[in-house]
Amino acid sequence: MEEIIISQQSIIDNIKARMRKLEEMQTSDGSWRMLFQGPLFTDCLTIILLKTLNIPAGKTIQELVTSIIRLQNENGAWKIYSDEKEGDVSATIQAYAALLLSGRFGREDEEMKRAEHFISNNGGLSKANILTKMMLAVNGLYKYPPLFYFPMTYYLLPSSFPFSMYHCSNYARIHLTPMLICMNKRYVKTHRVDTSFFDYEQTAIWFQTERDSWGEFFIKEIKNMALTPIHMHKAGYQAAEHFMIDRIEENGTLYSYASATFYMIYALLALGYDEKSSIIQKATAGILSYKAKSKNGWHIQNSPSAVWDTALLSYSLQEAGMSADHPVIIKANEYLLKKQQFSRGDWSVNAPYASAGGWGFSDTNTFIPDNDDTSAALRALTMQSKSIIKIKSSWEKGLAYLLAMQNKDGGWGAFEKNAYQPLLAHLPIENAKDALIDDSTADLTGRVLEFLGNYAQMKQKNSNIKRAVNRLMKSQRLDGSWYGKWGVCYIYGSWAAITGLRAVGVEQNHPALIRAARWLESIQREDGGWGESCASAEQETYVPLSFSTPSQTAWALSALLTIRSIDSPSVTKAVQYLLKSEEYSDESISYPTGLGLPGGYYIMYESYNYIFPLLALGQYQKLLLGHDQNLAD
Repeated sequence: MEEIIISQQSIIDNIKARMRKLEEMQTSDGSWRMLFQGPLFTDCLTIILLKTLNIPAGKTIQELVTSIIRLQNENGAWKIYSDEKEGDVSATIQAYAALLLSGRFGREDEEMKRAEHFISNNGGLSKANILTKMMLAVNGLYKYPPLFYFPMTYYLLPSSFPFSMYHCSNYARIHLTPMLICMNKRYVKTHRVDTSFFDYEQTAIWFQTERDSWGEFFIKEIKNMALTPIHMHKAGYQAAEHFMIDRIEENGTLYSYASATFYMIYALLALGYDEKSSIIQKATAGILSYKAKSKNGWHIQNSPSAVWDTALLSYSLQEAGMSADHPVIIKANEYLLKKQQFSRGDWSVNAPYASAGGWGFSDTNTFIPDNDDTSAALRALTMQSKSIIKIKSSWEKGLAYLLAMQNKDGGWGAFEKNAYQPLLAHLPIENAKDALIDDSTADLTGRVLEFLGNYAQMKQKNSNIKRAVNRLMKSQRLDGSWYGKWGVCYIYGSWAAITGLRAVGVEQNHPALIRAARWLESIQREDGGWGESCASAEQETYVPLSFSTPSQTAWALSALLTIRSIDSPSVTKAVQYLLKSEEYSDESISYPTGLGLPGGYYIMYESYNYIFPLLALGQYQKLLLGHDQNLAD
């Protein structure tokens, strides 16, 4: 094997070039605003919503139509990631419906005929996911489930009730609430186009037919609630309505999510709100404000990632050698300080004694903090917190919040504490275990541990740390990997777990870490990088890509740097790959490595190609030189 020689100067030059690029990209308010690109679901819903509300937005509709049609494959399908075998039924149905209702395409067009052929040959409308079926149903394109009624008295239950909405994930309840209103009210908006393709399925299949005993029990209890007096149901509708309205952000969106806002608008229409009402008009404007340019045209971001990106970029720049006193870092951290949240949101239901102080994901998010953003912001602020009293106070409040959000099993979930009633995973809804519960995960637990160990100097003797370490050890797979819920997928989870365990003092020769390192090295590609398919999340086993991606390579390298020596072959090959960024293919740069929902929602973070390679190279450079070095002029 040819020996790989990496000069110190090549590392320094590469890091400096990355720093200069990020300095150019920083906005005047100190943030970085990079593309958060999900599937075309939000683009399709925006088109349909604009037509539903009769809003004169021809230019926006045409821009989105152009972007959607560019992504159609020869077989008529749309994919949600490039190596998906044939295409995605739900995405194809979404695209077909949006193009049809836009008025720009009709059933006679070749693109539509090919889409119809793919949908029909792959199970038809019944194979779509529940979010797609609801999109169709509110527009008269799919029948609501017969004899279905969800008792709205559910919204009157105390939060302590075992199956209350606060025992499931916040992103589930914020989407399901408006959907249940529409379903109960049988709300339908008709459109004056030829929708005959949607007429061929007479039986509407909404839920999985196989249920276990727990699922049957829950359904039975829900049916019993339906027998309560009519005035209680009216009170339940009012509670559900206020549940939505009380969670509208300043920009008009529900919980800052475009997807939830779409369904809220239809739910408000079902409750009798006028299309021209200020609440609906402002919500629509909020969705449109998320429009951004992608390589395929225009895209409606589901929730722009400014806080997440800014926190991670500030932290990675500092780790790579930029001083905390550099103007770029000062501006970024000033922005982050303004985004710290001090209102008591839904998180306080399960953590009543916790004090506010977390950070959320998007610029418009003001009351939905999450643990990953909080730890990322705290990393960015750590160095300045040692010398600036105001930042120290903010940092300490954030740390207290993060520690208070630890779950009873020792791990951390994404948003709230103990919001994972496991029985809800047995409900007859696809992806119930992923969408309905916000359980402790290896990636979140590892990421929080990495912060607590490296930045808050908390080690294994601490009881919080000990419980989290035990949780991670128990969740390691037999092959040595960990599964990540919010990134693709086993590489992401393993990186987070390994770096977290090492940060709190688990020895690098611990059997669990040796197994993990061997697994990572066993899947390293010939070019020195790593590439994992989104299919891993669906098949629940590691599925390789035919190419490497910068972010996944950086994750693997960062993990190995905590276990292997810097001159080990796996490390040097990975560093060499990251240094050759000019050779990356378009597919490797644009492949989604963020995960929202297996089989339904994958994310291409534009920022990830900047953040994680810089972070990994900065860590390598520190080890190479044996000390910190200020690389920014």
